[in-house]
Amino acid sequence: MKKLLCAASLGMTLALSAGVQAADKIAVVNVMEVFQKLPAREAVAKQLDNEFKSRATELQSMESELKTKIQKLQRDGSTMKASEREKLEKEMKAKREDFAQKVQGFENDNRRRHMEEQDKLINRIKDAVKVVAGKEGYDLVLDANATVYSESGKDITAEVLKQVK
Repeated sequence: MKKLLCAASLGMTLALSAGVQAADKIAVVNVMEVFQKLPAREAVAKQLDNEFKSRATELQSMESELKTKIQKLQRDGSTMKASEREKLEKEMKAKREDFAQKVQGFENDNRRRHMEEQDKLINRIKDAVKVVAGKEGYDLVLDANATVYSESGKDITAEVLKQVK
């Protein structure tokens, strides 16, 4: 059994080393740097801000109204009739629940849209990496942030950035 495991282990080691040796031309690209420098990223951010602006304004208005009612209750609560105070408390509770539900929906939608747009940009970067790697004849392209050390890997970040723009 030990001989079988040793043979299997040796076989996997040889296969892995053969795979590494087959990749003669290696390049690295800093994907985050390309992402940060993309002009389209700023345009997408503005687009998303505009897309969610009305909902954000509505939430700010709701929050302000809720704060006003809380202040009124704190200020006038002791002098109010019990029925008025109960009515105001019920109204505030309903508004709080509505506000919390709308905030959660807003945050989920906002996060989802940001991820969709980010994925589109990342896919554009991946496509640009494929084009540059194909032109230059690279067998393997690694993310510079995931690479600890690369003596033979050429940094193609600038070429990828040009290709994406």
